[in-house]
Amino acid sequence: MLRPFFQKLGMTLEMIKFEHSVFALPFALTAVVLAVRSGQAGPGSLGGKLFWIVVAMVAARSAAMTFNRLVDARIDGLNPRTRSRHLPARLLSRSFAWAFLAVSAAIFLVAAGQLNRLCFLLAPVALGIVFVYSFTKRFTAFSHFVLGFALGVAPAAAWIAMTGSLDARVLWLTAAVTLWTAGFDIIYACQDYEFDRAAGLFSVPARLGLRRALLAARMLHAGMVLCLVFLSYRFGLGSLSLAGIAMVAALLVYEHSLVKANDLSRVNAAFFTVNGYVSVLFFCFWAADAWLSLSGRA
Repeated sequence: MLRPFFQKLGMTLEMIKFEHSVFALPFALTAVVLAVRSGQAGPGSLGGKLFWIVVAMVAARSAAMTFNRLVDARIDGLNPRTRSRHLPARLLSRSFAWAFLAVSAAIFLVAAGQLNRLCFLLAPVALGIVFVYSFTKRFTAFSHFVLGFALGVAPAAAWIAMTGSLDARVLWLTAAVTLWTAGFDIIYACQDYEFDRAAGLFSVPARLGLRRALLAARMLHAGMVLCLVFLSYRFGLGSLSLAGIAMVAALLVYEHSLVKANDLSRVNAAFFTVNGYVSVLFFCFWAADAWLSLSGRA
């Protein structure tokens, strides 16, 4: 009885790329560190809240990705690149996917309720944002920015989880994650340039062409770096935060060197590998900066 269930669960986690939950999580944890460093959240509350923040983020992403796969199943079945995904290939039933989505959403709501009242009240709004994204490529090329904002709210949500309110300064981090995500999603969408145009779907590559789409992605990533510089300034951070920004900039330059309009063979390396390093290394540098600052005050 249990073996088929765990096989389906394993396929579901594979379908939603569960391991890529790491993309936005380090940026949310950076907001946690900044809240503690600013004195708006005490280190004593860190342990329990950190657990529920991680649970909430992973559950929200799991629900969002499952919803996206369900909504896009028909389109995925028509696209040669995606027709082997679990739902269009009938490797996984829609009923199991819907059940997994419902459980993930419920866990997210429970986690939000464990954090504070404002988090719980805003939780349905957060789910609404991540669910709406799945429909946007049917009517707007700004779908990449909707996805970016869906991930970008994570740092602001983590700040609210830690403090019970919102500090406008952390919105620079929301803007940075939004631009970063929109940029790498445009790169990823280049793979479907011809299919999107034929199917009447909306994306920046379909609208602008591959060369101009990749240029737009570069501009967005440059904007991300500027947002991080402003964020560092607004919080009065030190040299390690600037070193982290320099590391992010270098990785983004490398990411763009991997992808050319006439050669998309390394998109997956640019999308999955490099962006994982971007978020994790950024957090490490900024957490170290904040730790040195707190140690200096002790």
